Amino acid sequence: MASDGKLHAFEEVAKHNKTKDCWLIINGKVYDVTPFMDDHPGGDEVLLSATGKDATNDFEDVGHSDSARDMMDKYYIGDIDMSTVPLKRAYIPPEQAAYNQDKTPEFIIKILQFLVPMLILGLAFAVRHYTKEK
Repeated sequence: MASDGKLHAFEEVAKHNKTKDCWLIINGKVYDVTPFMDDHPGGDEVLLSATGKDATNDFEDVGHSDSARDMMDKYYIGDIDMSTVPLKRAYIPPEQAAYNQDKTPEFIIKILQFLVPMLILGLAFAVRHYTKEK
């Protein structure tokens, strides 16, 4: 961990965005919340969603208690260099599953779900018709 008062660049802080290595920027200060990930009442997903940006609004919107604010002191590792914080953050869309243009297997299954029962029904009628006494 860094010593108190160290000035961190935004790019450096943004790299720490994993469950085992999580840094947050709140009110111009940098916090290494990695040891707190398992204990956070909102879960680690809440903390991870606040990485790579100024999380001040996220933190204030929740309305943390005074004890939560006091707890932050032990995770403080330095200040953010405000000149490195981008004015506007580029939107990075979440990863999505690859689009399957070839839906042939799904289409075949749907057709078979319709045709197989019809074939069985037709076969039953044919057997009944040809085995019927005249």
